[in-house]
Amino acid sequence: MPDFSFEQALGGIVAGIDEAGRGPWAGPVHAGAVIFDPAGPPDDLAVLINDSKQLSSRQREELFPRLLAVADCGVGEASVDEIDQLNILGATHLAMARALDALKQTPDGALVDGNQAPKLPCRVRCVVKGDSKSLSIAAASIIAKVTRDRLMTALAAGHPGYGWEHNFGYGTKLHQQGLACLGVTPHHRRSFKPIQKILEESIESNT
Repeated sequence: MPDFSFEQALGGIVAGIDEAGRGPWAGPVHAGAVIFDPAGPPDDLAVLINDSKQLSSRQREELFPRLLAVADCGVGEASVDEIDQLNILGATHLAMARALDALKQTPDGALVDGNQAPKLPCRVRCVVKGDSKSLSIAAASIIAKVTRDRLMTALAAGHPGYGWEHNFGYGTKLHQQGLACLGVTPHHRRSFKPIQKILEESIESNT
């Protein structure tokens, strides 16, 4: 379970940063940034915070407003066009910078999930599997995941047939069937190989 030791070791005002949506074939990539009080989150909340992938949708939704109530939380987004222009890593780092910028205060340091540091206006420490080690990173993963899932559910209403309300843009069987029947939407990542292949096959069939 994550704890507050990484934050205390880094010292000062520390933001945890994590992303949601690097792997999906559709939709933007989101990042969350969370700053807790230097003493850490309340104990009754800390015991519930974990890597968003280890929590159910209901658990994440219940934690979301509680995190907003006790922490400084920011969200950043990089669009599908930015993903296609920058590549997914560059777009993820852009979303992280925007999440940090959305905070009410500029932290002294940031704990970032993963092993590649984005350019941020503060000290940065990368933590591999940080969402299972740091409470701030885990909280950021929840903020990013809930925000992105809500957006993909809203997009699904305008683009039925791809199952985005369930797969959130990942390449599931239903999503693949939707692409085969309905084609590529403006929300698909054209730089991703499965989408590239569909577009190339469409061009070939029309020539």
